[in-house]
Amino acid sequence: MGIYGPPGSGKTFTSLLIGEGLARLSGKRVAVVDTERGTDFYCQEVKARRVHPEAFDFDALYTRSFSDVLTSVRGLNPAEYGCVVIDSVTHLWEACIASFNGKKTSAGTIPMQAWGRIKKPYKDLMATLLSSPMHVIICGRQGTEYATDEETEELKAVGVKMKAEGETPYEPHILIRMESLKPKKSGELAQIVAYAEKDRTGVLSGRSFINPTFESMCAPLLGLLGDKQANVELDADVARDAEAMAEAEANRAKESAELLSRFSARIALADSAQSLKEVGRDITPQVKARMLPDEVGQLRETYHARELALRSTETREPGQEG
Repeated sequence: MGIYGPPGSGKTFTSLLIGEGLARLSGKRVAVVDTERGTDFYCQEVKARRVHPEAFDFDALYTRSFSDVLTSVRGLNPAEYGCVVIDSVTHLWEACIASFNGKKTSAGTIPMQAWGRIKKPYKDLMATLLSSPMHVIICGRQGTEYATDEETEELKAVGVKMKAEGETPYEPHILIRMESLKPKKSGELAQIVAYAEKDRTGVLSGRSFINPTFESMCAPLLGLLGDKQANVELDADVARDAEAMAEAEANRAKESAELLSRFSARIALADSAQSLKEVGRDITPQVKARMLPDEVGQLRETYHARELALRSTETREPGQEG
């Protein structure tokens, strides 16, 4: 689930309510990546808090370091944690942009060819979250969406969006926009409203929830949840896997060549059928498994050739010239 909205719209509080409900169902804990210290007061009891005055129970990582977040999220144990909250993804995207230390354009902007490198770690995090067997709630700040006016060719505000990498709102199954409605009368409390802008299940589509809770927004979806999560392929992991496989293949080729050379030398030095058999006994299935198929074939041919040569020598009559 993605949740975004302006300051004070209830993003953090709502995500903790949802996380608590999911943790209660699973019997596991909630992990919160907090980039803005927004959970400080939620981890303690506040009797004056109208909703949920008791302390929320969660484990928090306070950092804006993207590498720390990626490492920590990948290190979470699904057997211990049932839900992870990212609050806020806006800071993490800004950290990716800030990591660029290359040469900028004459206008002071990041060149187009550099954005792929900037987005790569961010996409790795998104893929990790989407592939996680844990429930994931991604909170983001609200930004303004602009478009070019066809008549004036000037940029104008056309709406709002999650302030993050442009593809982020497309990633979660559910996208919620939060808003705080000012009270109409003096003394009344503001209402927190959650608008379901996107819902792949169709259950929440087009609906709005006043003062949303786990029971109102999540409980209707529980019957649709399975027990497995499809994995999203990570570009970085694919590259690392390719490198690892290439290295493993190179190491195997080297070991295979060494085994071929060693046993070929022993075969050549065998001076009787008995000593050749002893070499053959040492060429076990385990040894062959460490060699490349072609070189196993070469070793077999070398063995049979030596076997024939020894047999010919041993059957030759004494004094007979070869």
